Amino acid sequence: MTDFSTNTNVYTQITDGVSYRLKAPFDFTFLGRYGRVFTVLDAQDSGNICFGTDDGQKRYFVKYAGAPTLRAGLDAEEAIVNLKRSATVYRDLAHMNLVNVIDAEEIGGGYALIFDWVEGECMGKMYPQSRAVFMQLSMPVKKQIYAEILAFHVHVVERGYVAVDFYDGSIMYDSVHHKAVICDIDFYTKSPYVNDMGRMWGSSRFMSPEEYCLGADIDEVTNIYAMGATAFALFGDETDRRIEKWGLGRVSFDVAKRAVSDNRSERQKSIRQLIDEWDSASAARL
Repeated sequence: MTDFSTNTNVYTQITDGVSYRLKAPFDFTFLGRYGRVFTVLDAQDSGNICFGTDDGQKRYFVKYAGAPTLRAGLDAEEAIVNLKRSATVYRDLAHMNLVNVIDAEEIGGGYALIFDWVEGECMGKMYPQSRAVFMQLSMPVKKQIYAEILAFHVHVVERGYVAVDFYDGSIMYDSVHHKAVICDIDFYTKSPYVNDMGRMWGSSRFMSPEEYCLGADIDEVTNIYAMGATAFALFGDETDRRIEKWGLGRVSFDVAKRAVSDNRSERQKSIRQLIDEWDSASAARL
């Protein structure tokens, strides 16, 4: 069942007792094929709206493009094109630490990707309660998460892709299977890739200078910056990258600081090199 109400051009819908906001009413009755809705994420600027559903036997995460979402920075048709493209990305980059896509289909006048539901916490600042739990994870667990993020991005390189729009909202911790889960990789793209936007998709806290520069190469060295920024988000302060804010040793700080250098030539040359330096620093406990 879906109900509607409106207030100053913001429409509130209620499906299966869960409320969410849109720019205009939209028929989501097709969601019933995936079970009952138990949660909705409606604040994305990608043009997608996401639903957690339960069919009585299994839970799903349904990402949908085609509805008039409240914060969309693009029209519905463009959102549909982007989500269709991303279905190939998730399949090409299938990995034990990537959220598992089950199906993709045109439905309800739009397009849906259906994933396994992950029971756990997300690091993203847009989910403050979940983030608070995530950030209280023990240091050994955070180190495991970081190692798994790095390993996944080696896989990304080996599959001929470059990460675009990786940020804390892409990082989850699966509390059932005790592992990192990467999600929201819709804009990862085949390499070689050149910045054709100027200011690219992404959170400024994780973006390298070349992601603001039209015509710049976006490659593995770009991704090293994001991996360094992730280290500061996990073990230090993502906006105040000083040693005084760092929770590990000096050598590991120096490795992460090198990774987030504005000068590309000063960063590690590959993610494998970053892993080697990070592991050496961790072994030394300095």
